[in-house]
Amino acid sequence: MNRHLSRRALLAGLSGLGAASLMAPAALAGELSFSLVDLRGGHDGDLAGLLPDAVDDQSRRFQRAIDEAAGAGRILRLPPGTFVVSNIDLPDGARILGVAGATRLIYGGRGHFLLAEGARRIELSGLTLDGANQRLGDHVSGLVHFRAVTEAIIEDVEIAGASGHGLTLEACGGRVSRSEISGAQMAGLYAVESRGLSITDNSVRDCGNGGILVHRWSIGEDATVVSRNRVMRISAQAGGTGQNGNGINVFRAGNVMVTGNHVSDCAFSAIRANQASNIQIVSNQAIRSGETALYAEFSFEGAVIASNLVDGGTVGISVANFNEGGRLASVTGNIIRNLSTVGPYPAEYAGFGIGMAIEADAAVSGNVIEGAPKWGVLMGWGPFLRAVNFSGNTLRECGAGIAVSVVEGAGSALISGNMFDATPGGAIIGCRWNEVVTGDLAKAGAGQFPHLTIDRNAVA
Repeated sequence: MNRHLSRRALLAGLSGLGAASLMAPAALAGELSFSLVDLRGGHDGDLAGLLPDAVDDQSRRFQRAIDEAAGAGRILRLPPGTFVVSNIDLPDGARILGVAGATRLIYGGRGHFLLAEGARRIELSGLTLDGANQRLGDHVSGLVHFRAVTEAIIEDVEIAGASGHGLTLEACGGRVSRSEISGAQMAGLYAVESRGLSITDNSVRDCGNGGILVHRWSIGEDATVVSRNRVMRISAQAGGTGQNGNGINVFRAGNVMVTGNHVSDCAFSAIRANQASNIQIVSNQAIRSGETALYAEFSFEGAVIASNLVDGGTVGISVANFNEGGRLASVTGNIIRNLSTVGPYPAEYAGFGIGMAIEADAAVSGNVIEGAPKWGVLMGWGPFLRAVNFSGNTLRECGAGIAVSVVEGAGSALISGNMFDATPGGAIIGCRWNEVVTGDLAKAGAGQFPHLTIDRNAVA
């Protein structure tokens, strides 16, 4: 059996397409067809000597082909088949189009795979990019690594087998859409210092330490949109207590929207926002999280967490760290259920099995919490409680309903118009840190605690 498709056979197979293209309108033939004019003009893979399914490394020929195509402002169209390449530098204007599911580039090792730096626009489409689990050089963190690309366009691309991140976008704008990333040893997609990036309609799965990461080196405006992605089976092979193992992780990045994603089976959080002000976490599914399902933590100001469904986890939603400046939240219309007291590390502080934790400057309404074995809600932690309005929520089948801080220095809280059903430890209990120190305040009233207003709650 031949080890590769012959040049003569390839040209013979494409000749029919070339003839057909001459009958099409010129614009259509120039942009969409595999024509012999394109091949002979030096802007498709064949002219540079590229052959699909050859066992030899074709890096030099591939580099020449993409340089010539980009220099002429043309698309490099690749036919179906496999190409082994390494250390490919994508010039400004590089546009590579393959046949989705059939054009495969395999990393040959010894350096980097696809790297672009300082370009205005780069486009990849219809490609399968396989890292073959070979080690990447220290100068890149991703199998595909873009730096300072103004408009990075990655569509209908499959990325697999990366020894680092699957895709790294460093100080880039543009969009990643309708693509699949799997089997990365680090994160599937690592975007840092982004400039209006969109990450939409992708599938990220079976990665070693993270799914989609939206980070900055210092706190600042980012404005990335993460929407309608499916993220599943994310591990935390590097360990830790939340640095790794998150489906979608937003770190130091402001004004980010995380909407309409389906995230399941992550070692830690489905969605975790750390030092991320003006974060929106809206209409997501968070299924079987290993720790806190939805998290807004540390020094953030402004979090909207609304209309999410949380099924599984050790804590459903946590809006925490007022001691670090974490404040200002609206938490509305979420369903939280089926929580566990068993986490990925020994329990600390208040422990696990809590539906929601909330601390400062927050309106919480219209949520349903069911099946929180310890407490439905932890409100405040020691003196770190201020201006929480908890109204119109339903809590049922929880160990206790609301555990509210009664430590000296705790700020004001309004608990009004809520429904409690099957909370054997009490509907509303006062706590000093992790210790319950009162009876049921829903029955006895909060007269001895002037910072609390408790009224019109229904206890079944």
